Amino acid sequence: MTIYQFLLLFLLWVCLPHFCSPEIMFRRTSMPQKRILGARVPRSDGKILHRQKRGWMWNQFFLLEEYTGSDYQYVGKLHSDQDKGDGSLKYILSGDGAGTLFIIDEKTGDIHATRRIDREEKAFYTLRAQAINRRTLRPVEPESEFVIKIHDINDNEPTFPEEIYTASVPEMSVVGTSVVQVTATDADDPSYGNSARVIYSILQGQPYFSVEPETGIIRTALPNMNRENREQYQVVIQAKDMGGQMGGLSGTTTVNITLTDVNDNPPHFPQNTIHLRVLESSPVGTSIGSIKATDADTGKNAEVEYRIIDGDGTDMFDIRTEKDTQEGIITVKKPLDYESRRLYTLKVEAENTHVDPRFYYLGPFKDTAIVKISIEDVDEPPVFSRSSYLFEVHEDIEVGTIIGTVMARDPDSTSSPIRFSLDRHTDLDRIFNIHSGNGSLYTSKPLDRELSQWHNLTVIAAEINNPKEMTRVAVFVRILDVNDNAPQFAVFYDTFVCENARPGQLIQTISAVDKDDPLGGQKFFFSLAAVNPNFTVQDNEVIVVLFAALKRQRKKEPLILSKEDIRDNIVSYNDEGGGEEDTQAFDIGTLRNPAAIEEKKLRRDIIPETLFIPRRTPTAPDNTDVRDFINERLKEHDLDPTAPPYDSLATYAYEGNDSIAESLSSLESGTTDGDQNYDYLREWGPRFNKLAEMYGGGESDKDS
Repeated sequence: MTIYQFLLLFLLWVCLPHFCSPEIMFRRTSMPQKRILGARVPRSDGKILHRQKRGWMWNQFFLLEEYTGSDYQYVGKLHSDQDKGDGSLKYILSGDGAGTLFIIDEKTGDIHATRRIDREEKAFYTLRAQAINRRTLRPVEPESEFVIKIHDINDNEPTFPEEIYTASVPEMSVVGTSVVQVTATDADDPSYGNSARVIYSILQGQPYFSVEPETGIIRTALPNMNRENREQYQVVIQAKDMGGQMGGLSGTTTVNITLTDVNDNPPHFPQNTIHLRVLESSPVGTSIGSIKATDADTGKNAEVEYRIIDGDGTDMFDIRTEKDTQEGIITVKKPLDYESRRLYTLKVEAENTHVDPRFYYLGPFKDTAIVKISIEDVDEPPVFSRSSYLFEVHEDIEVGTIIGTVMARDPDSTSSPIRFSLDRHTDLDRIFNIHSGNGSLYTSKPLDRELSQWHNLTVIAAEINNPKEMTRVAVFVRILDVNDNAPQFAVFYDTFVCENARPGQLIQTISAVDKDDPLGGQKFFFSLAAVNPNFTVQDNEVIVVLFAALKRQRKKEPLILSKEDIRDNIVSYNDEGGGEEDTQAFDIGTLRNPAAIEEKKLRRDIIPETLFIPRRTPTAPDNTDVRDFINERLKEHDLDPTAPPYDSLATYAYEGNDSIAESLSSLESGTTDGDQNYDYLREWGPRFNKLAEMYGGGESDKDS
């Protein structure tokens, strides 16, 4: 026998199931020696050899699972060398399942299994055996442990964790593309025989898919599998144990495979020419229709972008892509006119937005179509020659004069006659009218620029055959000025002058207004209506200044140095003291209570030249007429921003009865009789010399 034949027989013996028997157990036992029994064995050299015998001759039993016999299944036999066969020894069994699952004949040592054993529940059992003297109950051998191992049989088929699997693979995948892996498990012992060795095969799904026998990986088996032709596939996979051999157990599962989409189809217009219609009155932005290119792909692979690439209507129409419906919406880009053009042609292109470079060879991924758009006629309202009209007319024209003409036409091919009318809401006073036939505007009432400089009218043009079709236009009428108003004084002037007014003294400024409005601005010429030697006027063509021209002439320089200076002058002195806050220079108590003045108290701010007693004039009786007149004039001048400054009347919270210095204002000059004597000013000290010279009794010249 060769070494290869020996190895083959050895492997076959290992793979075959082994049934238990005492003899087999004795040969396979490897228990350590408990007790040695001697036997004489002759040797060739004349010496006697002693053979050693084991006391216990087991350590492992084998038992087939799933026994189906009616009797108890025999496991094996325990035997001690001390057993003489006379029944003096008793065998005892303890451990896993002893007394229930496994029983022993205490006289013979035979072990049996009382029921069917499933290896998948428990693969082996560990028990202990002992032989004792039945009479003394003493052990004749030490207690030993052994194992009952359950031999596996192929009683479990392969099972898949999922009854149905779901998988997907891109369409047009190359042959051998991995789809999904399925794995089955077998509860049998993988270390014993082929009971748990599983082999996979495909029962349904060929020739589109295949499965690897050892791994369970499902792969594509055909090239160019097109989702558009077929999208769903059902594949049945079988897993069989015993290495797939005859008699092996098997289990199956179902795999539902979906081909996912790739962009392998270009968009396509179902028609080469598409016809659309639109009314000429459609406003800009109006949608006139939609076009759509079909694409056999789905999702983003079917997305297209529409554009106008050519045609005579590229300036009149536009197209946008509706993402939700994948349609191209054509809209009006500019106003349409049936009378100008009735048909437009567009060349529209639809192109995929997501292209897969792997399928360029199937392209191009775009398509074109011709779109013909017909313009339909509508009854349009009249159209004015201008968007608005401006007419200018002088205010002195006669009633019935034509001030301008508006023109309108019917843009339709029928050219219906037009009737004009005025919107009376814009001409409530009915100052104007219009000829309904030719659109001429004329006046029906006199015009007055001073009452209204502008008139904003609305003219309506309507078709006679269809009055509902009407158009409105704005007409602006500007009234030009004519010098038809005389100048008027701005206010009523009531002038007062002191009887001792100096010649050339300003006593009143007069201004005039005119309702007319010449381009160069108003220019007035003033003169005295009646000659009066006591007064003179200075004409500045804008305002007039009235001066007193008294006969008495002062040799002193007048207070007003220039005739052009019409304002009151403020005379500044080098030193006036510290004001009311300077209590060292002036006693403010005098102003607050003139009655409390000390008659002999001297001023501290000047060196007195002579001692004098201030004159006190009796208080003038309260004249309500004069007071009211002054208050009214003050209000008028306060509210008139163009009025030059005059003497001001200051009001204090408390002034006392009157001032010991009396008033120097010209407002009270009208209450005095005759020429006033201001010589006493010189007695007040050097600070009042200037006033004394101006108002003192110097020489004067009288005009004849």
